[in-house]
Amino acid sequence: MSLSHVVVWIDHHEAHVIQFNAEASASEIIKTKSNHKHVHQKSGTLGAGHANADQNYLHDVALAVSGAGEILIVGPGSAKLELLKHVNKHDPKVSEKIIGVETIDHPSDGQLLAYAKKYFIRVDNLRTL
Repeated sequence: MSLSHVVVWIDHHEAHVIQFNAEASASEIIKTKSNHKHVHQKSGTLGAGHANADQNYLHDVALAVSGAGEILIVGPGSAKLELLKHVNKHDPKVSEKIIGVETIDHPSDGQLLAYAKKYFIRVDNLRTL
């Protein structure tokens, strides 16, 4: 049985990856190994005040979703866009499978799966029009 859809909820500390189809699902949590804390910008300093994204972490997430047919990336902040940028640059085959990037808060894995199923149903319905 193939789990062809994947939803990734990601922030700068961990990613929840849920692979699923209509009958089954499998989940995995990938944590960053980086120990960078939130960076605060001080007045009069150069730079944006943000730590660089952990490229190894983003690579691990991209690797976890590489076998998917379709991918939805969600999350509360900029990590979802950093993952998108990473796969666009380093893994175009994964990039081609991304069908959406959405902002959502911190759902449980059950809520995340329900959200993703509704999302993919809407996408599939649009394709049949």
